Amino acid sequence: MKEINIARAIIRKRKEKGITQEELANHIGVSGASVSKWETGQSYPDILLLPQLAAYFNISVDELMGYEPQMTKKDIGKLYMKLYEDLSNKPFDEVIDECREKIREYFSCFPLLLQMGTLLMNASAFTDDKEKSSAIMAEARELFVRVKIESDDVELMKSALYMEACCSGILGNHNEVIELLGNPPESMLPHEPLLASAYRLTGRHKEAEAVLQVGIYQRIIAALDLLSSYTMLGFDDADRLDEVVKRTFAIIEVFDIKRIQPATIISFPLTAAMGYLAHQNTDKALDLLEKYAEYTTGDVALRIEGDGFFNLIDDWLYESDMENAMPPHEKIIKQSLADAVINNPGFSALDDNPRFQVIVKRLEDACFA
Repeated sequence: MKEINIARAIIRKRKEKGITQEELANHIGVSGASVSKWETGQSYPDILLLPQLAAYFNISVDELMGYEPQMTKKDIGKLYMKLYEDLSNKPFDEVIDECREKIREYFSCFPLLLQMGTLLMNASAFTDDKEKSSAIMAEARELFVRVKIESDDVELMKSALYMEACCSGILGNHNEVIELLGNPPESMLPHEPLLASAYRLTGRHKEAEAVLQVGIYQRIIAALDLLSSYTMLGFDDADRLDEVVKRTFAIIEVFDIKRIQPATIISFPLTAAMGYLAHQNTDKALDLLEKYAEYTTGDVALRIEGDGFFNLIDDWLYESDMENAMPPHEKIIKQSLADAVINNPGFSALDDNPRFQVIVKRLEDACFA
């Protein structure tokens, strides 16, 4: 937030109106000396005069004081990335305090609060103090609750509700997650076909195609996320697990998801491998762990981009909130993904398996070098 500077605003607006200090003083009902002191910073207008001054200059009181309660999306993104990088390079408590200071300064900037809550969630993994980690997670949850209750932006409210539920789940409050998200979603017809039709009938064919591409893309990514979760239900049914895995990889291949949004599919082979181990199917589990190592040791930058089929979505991606999801640094991601296999007790039964040892070596060489 910029420093409050009434003097600068009064000087600028007075000169824009082309009036003298005496003329301004006469209008407000103060002495010329008072206006002079305001403009030199020796004193400030009485608080009761602020609305009158703002009205005279046709500006808000916030603008008169130089107060900016909001941050742009671009600035929020830059701040998030700076603070996240600082977590790896500066004392933990110092970075958290800086985060809290920004929250205090922009407590009515709900897009910022949503991202600062996300930052606190991620930051909780940077401390080995479990009590401190839980406290920070609870702090993040309170930010999401504020956004959910106070914001008038429907999309922000939905995101905040989901993030609140994530915090509750991490904190072990699973009944709270059910309470927050348990109601079945309202049936909602997709708006893209109607909007695309309107574009087409007004001769805007490129916009029509772009709208449909974005809708298809969003629903494919959502379907893959649901399938990943559904895979865990297959732990009790080997045939169901086979079917889910087959269909999921079919979607990944047909739409080339590995190239256009690799982050979406990285965890899927790992989850499926755990399922096959539960059914004592070591060969299939190892096949999937090899696929996981392939995804993890490749280009796992959390990029999102179009391709030959999705050739009109780049502008939407740039403007969308996905562009501002602001993931952590790729090195941190890779190490975390490798740990999910190397230090996962669920795979301890494979420790002596030669194929598993090759997978572990590959992960170690690529992610911890």
